[in-house]
Amino acid sequence: MAALMSTLMSDVKDMAELERDLLLEALYQRFGHDFRAHDRTRMAPRLQALMAQRGLATVTALQEKLLHEDGVAPRLVAALAPAPAGLFDDPAFTRDLRSVLAVLHASPVPKIWLADCTSAPEAWGLAIVLAEENLDTRTEIFATCANDVMVATMRDATVPASALAAWHDGYVQGGGSGALADFFEIAGGQARLRASLRARITWAQYSLVTDASFNEFQAILCSRALPDFGPALRQRALTVFHDSLARFGVLAVDRQLAPGDAHAASYQAIGTERHWYKRVV
Repeated sequence: MAALMSTLMSDVKDMAELERDLLLEALYQRFGHDFRAHDRTRMAPRLQALMAQRGLATVTALQEKLLHEDGVAPRLVAALAPAPAGLFDDPAFTRDLRSVLAVLHASPVPKIWLADCTSAPEAWGLAIVLAEENLDTRTEIFATCANDVMVATMRDATVPASALAAWHDGYVQGGGSGALADFFEIAGGQARLRASLRARITWAQYSLVTDASFNEFQAILCSRALPDFGPALRQRALTVFHDSLARFGVLAVDRQLAPGDAHAASYQAIGTERHWYKRVV
């Protein structure tokens, strides 16, 4: 009986994995969004939450909706993507950022790549820190997302002006010493990053799944999206970062680099609260 139950449970698990594989293949083939190499363990609860919202019992039912109903694909992409970052919602990361920015002073026009950016506020926070460190007028930020819909949304994003008060504590805990509202234009109850700072951000569509290195950077930040990557995709991303990072540039990732990680020997850990590395080879 125990062996039979184990076999049945294995069959159910295999069926669930097959359904997820077919859903992701349909999402890629029909709409061009490629989540096929993402971590299935992290993906499963997000799919279950979306299915519960829509009253669907199986992933196959969700796939049918995806292929035959308008508007399902954007909701599925949003469900599978990492949770959008708030402004200064990780003060420890911001403190680290301030401490490692000295590397940018050695370059006449330093470039920072914010890879797989999860929200406009994530890029805004970087631009604000650069301004406070007197690096904003000569530093270029490249904020990339995996699909062009997200790029357009983030490029034109605004937030309720009331959100700035809620974010102020995180700004201060991250080392901010001014008034957060001073970095924003406020009109009609909406806040948008000041035009001079927005001008330093280049938004672009870029896929870590398929695309190659496109520039040389003095800093690469990708700590929010990497946890969702499966093993092969993670190693591919680390290789792209290595190909894109200048010597003595800094890399921010989600966890400690392991000996088996791509090009791990090229980096030296920086003594920070989060996982930052300097490329030394």
